[in-house]
Amino acid sequence: MAELNQKTPETGKKKIRSRKMAPKVDLTAMVDLAFLLITFFMLTTTLNRPSAMDIAMPDKTKSEVESPILIDENRTATLILGEGKFMWYHGDYKKPISSSKVAVNIEKELSTVIAQLKAKISTMPNTKDMIVLIKPSKEARTKDLIQTIDQLKKQRISRYVISKTQIEEERKLLAAL
Repeated sequence: MAELNQKTPETGKKKIRSRKMAPKVDLTAMVDLAFLLITFFMLTTTLNRPSAMDIAMPDKTKSEVESPILIDENRTATLILGEGKFMWYHGDYKKPISSSKVAVNIEKELSTVIAQLKAKISTMPNTKDMIVLIKPSKEARTKDLIQTIDQLKKQRISRYVISKTQIEEERKLLAAL
């Protein structure tokens, strides 16, 4: 049992009066409560779980040169990112189903272009969902790439690839931006 006792100081010879008892404070209840609270918070507290974005990385055992990945051209749309602007084409670069003739501002037009492409691809025969190839140039800002991915998420497009490789014609097209 925990107690807090205070002794009365003894002083020389003085007249002895009635002795006052030292106050006693029982600390048992407070110690019990403290341990109960500590135990409660230890058992009920959860730590933040680390969260990270899932990224699907390509298999390193097979190279693209040996076995290229074949994708239906009707399903693919390519976005070529420049600094604050982008160009797009649907299908193959050499024979596009549709494409942009001029560079378009990312902040103003990206959502409408993606929505139009998604609607067009979903109406084509024998197509499942849209696949977007994002090809940022050296001039493209990180902000542009993030805005592009955000717009794809808003449009609920789950299949997209960020590619470093650009063909020579695409580089020339970007130089004109």
